[in-house]
Amino acid sequence: MERVMHIQILTVGKLKERYLVDGIAEYVKRLGPYAKLQMIEVPDEKAPENMSPAEEQQVREKEGERLLAKLGADVYVVALAIDGEMWTSEQLAGSLDKLATYGRNQVAFVIGGSLGLSSELLRRADMRLSFGRMTLPHQLMRLVLVEQIYRAMRINRGEPYHK
Repeated sequence: MERVMHIQILTVGKLKERYLVDGIAEYVKRLGPYAKLQMIEVPDEKAPENMSPAEEQQVREKEGERLLAKLGADVYVVALAIDGEMWTSEQLAGSLDKLATYGRNQVAFVIGGSLGLSSELLRRADMRLSFGRMTLPHQLMRLVLVEQIYRAMRINRGEPYHK
């Protein structure tokens, strides 16, 4: 019996760049036969350039509250965080397959705003995943993530995909 994954990608801010919108739309379309994918954007908090650490924390907390409000109680939460575990594409595929096998077919990947994720959201996360120690724009990270989810689904079905 085929297990259908229900995957949410929760993000802070609106995606504006056409090339990113088009790239993400292409992978969402490709994912159709493999998983139900839902992209959820929450508004970003207006943040001036020179904020104090306390002000930065307030921004993260407000954005975090918006993200947490979108998460169901039974959703497996993967927080994208620079200090998270670094996996190969095959490890991501294996993790998603294992979650589905054990009935955890609702997974949410959470991408924070430019200041990162709130401590409350990080506590709610079941795991932290890093795509490397370099900082990537959070809007570009959406495209990278959706491509990796697609790649993972292909790997799990034993289908070819460029290495």
